Amino acid sequence: MGITDKASEVISKAKEKLRKEVSDIENRTDLTDQQKVDKVITIFSTFCAAIAVQPIPFADIFVLTPIQGYMGKKIADIRGYNISEAGAKEVFKELAGLVGLGFLAQQLAIGAYKTVLPFLGAITTIPLVFGLTFGMGRVVDYYFDKKIKGEKINKEDLNSIFKKARAEGKKSAKENKEEINKRKEEL
Repeated sequence: MGITDKASEVISKAKEKLRKEVSDIENRTDLTDQQKVDKVITIFSTFCAAIAVQPIPFADIFVLTPIQGYMGKKIADIRGYNISEAGAKEVFKELAGLVGLGFLAQQLAIGAYKTVLPFLGAITTIPLVFGLTFGMGRVVDYYFDKKIKGEKINKEDLNSIFKKARAEGKKSAKENKEEINKRKEEL
């Protein structure tokens, strides 16, 4: 099985598991919209961290980005913003560009951890990817909240939200380590 086959298999497994966990979350009445968004961000951050430690060198951006795009779609659904899954991927790419090259640098670091520094991979990759996905989830939520209200999207606010949420996500990765490892084994 080649890298692209393995990547496709991991994406398919992850998307199926994610669909089951967040299916119709936007329609739940036992949670506030903010609780729904928080739950989606944590679930997707957990899955992305578990995926990132899979042995697919330098394919992470191709595996994680579609899954993070799906996270964007679920957040849009919760916030009442009509967007297709394909459109969510485009929004996600736009937002990744807005928050700077830190996104690309982190993806390259993940690849290096898997190939050049594999002994550091699990230790550093999990908080890095969990934090990145968590930060992007918060940015996506801000983006759709502003779009729904017809308000201007401020690049400085996006960067600030991303940096704070990424740091919060890295801390949260430690609290979710057991769940991340469980998801890793499922994939």
